[in-house]
Amino acid sequence: MTAWSKTWTWFEGKWLEGNPPLLGVRDHGVWLASVVFDGARTFEGVTPDLEAHCARVNDSAAALGLKATKQTGEIVELAQDAIAKFEPGEALYVRPMYWAEDGGRFSVPPNPESTKFAMCVYALPMPEPAGFSVTTSSYRRPALTQAPVNAKASCLYPNSARALAEAGEKGFDNALVLDAIGHVAELATANVFLAKDGEVHTPYPNGTFLNGITRQRAITLFEEAGVTVHQRSLAVQDFLNADEIFATGNYFKVMPVTKIETRDLQPGPLYARAREMYWEWAHR
Repeated sequence: MTAWSKTWTWFEGKWLEGNPPLLGVRDHGVWLASVVFDGARTFEGVTPDLEAHCARVNDSAAALGLKATKQTGEIVELAQDAIAKFEPGEALYVRPMYWAEDGGRFSVPPNPESTKFAMCVYALPMPEPAGFSVTTSSYRRPALTQAPVNAKASCLYPNSARALAEAGEKGFDNALVLDAIGHVAELATANVFLAKDGEVHTPYPNGTFLNGITRQRAITLFEEAGVTVHQRSLAVQDFLNADEIFATGNYFKVMPVTKIETRDLQPGPLYARAREMYWEWAHR
């Protein structure tokens, strides 16, 4: 049995300790993947952009044909209730989620009236900013006409898992994933940035990947600090030629890339500035 970290789960009006079984094998969310979720972080006594994460899970539900049954403020309050059950300052992951219990026509589309909501909050230490290595992936990010890429949907993650497994087999930690026409979209698990000649570049959110909340926050902080940020189409070669590469994501917030293919990289000044600005903003 998996040894889960300390967890509190909210379902149908009450908090349950641990990882209770909530879905049956006939639930639509189990066998036809009508599951959306989001992930906020609390660490060092702060929970940055909690409201934005709670709002996005409702947007994801609508994108997948589910019915959001909680208002953003209600989800925020549930998260705050759960956080209070842990030691002050403990690093936690906050995961609200929706899924369908029943299907509609031919059982395939979800029945929005059967939507269920749950939230789990669990201990998850923040990783040290030691950095990680990346390689290119043979797998691609789909377009909106091919998959619900405008939602943080569980059905998208097997593709990311394939990219991560492929990278691991090559001896790397993560992967640059391209879109259908060959532009870099993101990493398998995070949004990606490069720095070149004192300016920051990041893939334009062209509908093949989520415009991450931490990504948006980093861009705003850079622009407020007077750093030029280009959101544009980027090729693998742009990353191979970069002065520095770093990533943003909810799990680690801001993290350097220390190797791409055969080229070693050092955490650079714009990465360091991004992380410093984010931490300062989060603690304001």
